[in-house]
Amino acid sequence: MTANPKAGPSVEFVSASRRYGDAVALDAVSLAIPGGQFVALVGASGSGKSTLVKLVNRLVEPSSGQVLVGGADVAAGNAVMLRRSIGYVFQNIGLFAHMTAAQNIAIGARIAGNPIDASRIAELLAQVALPADFADRYPDEISGGQAQRVGVARALACGASLLLMDEPFGALDPVTREALGREVRSLHDRLGLTTIMVTHDMAEALLVADRIVVLDGGRVVADAPPATLLRNPGHPVAEALVAVPRAQAHAIAAMERGA
Repeated sequence: MTANPKAGPSVEFVSASRRYGDAVALDAVSLAIPGGQFVALVGASGSGKSTLVKLVNRLVEPSSGQVLVGGADVAAGNAVMLRRSIGYVFQNIGLFAHMTAAQNIAIGARIAGNPIDASRIAELLAQVALPADFADRYPDEISGGQAQRVGVARALACGASLLLMDEPFGALDPVTREALGREVRSLHDRLGLTTIMVTHDMAEALLVADRIVVLDGGRVVADAPPATLLRNPGHPVAEALVAVPRAQAHAIAAMERGA
């Protein structure tokens, strides 16, 4: 896929490695993501996918190599300012219990010195399919799926065009997870984002992403669009991951046929 000049920024990993003592979390990963693409990072626990995405906003620093956003080395600037320019959504949501949804959404912009008003809050809530009156609700007054929607709205409040998602739907029930996945994909398309999502769920990746990158042992072992990966995984780890939703689909089809 070629870069879309109206889309979010490109992201490039250049021989990016991360070590913790003798343990290698990432091993010279090189990966170019054009602006506007939705990429899913898939792999088993410990494969390096969360570490890779955290290199982008410098929650983790590479032991060697570079990460470029829009062609610029992320290490060249201030880490705090970098994080303010990138949307980040993670599994535990991290809403402040003593703040309303509106206050949670606005906190990043307020800290950055660019406060947003009620109309912008309402716009952000609408983007994540929540009514405007949710602005006054506290986290303990809303469901897990609604809270994660607030988390997505917060990530976009500063106008970020790069969205990082680290297992964003892992704590949600299957119905809510599927619906929110579709909504995030729709949001990605409407806003022209560049999105990188970490997930252990291959079915989810196949259904929402433009491109799937499979990691194993800190290395990229497969990198292809969903349809291509289904036809030819090309690596035993990728094959095993693809086999799970395929087998489930076949079993359900057999049940529907009464087999």
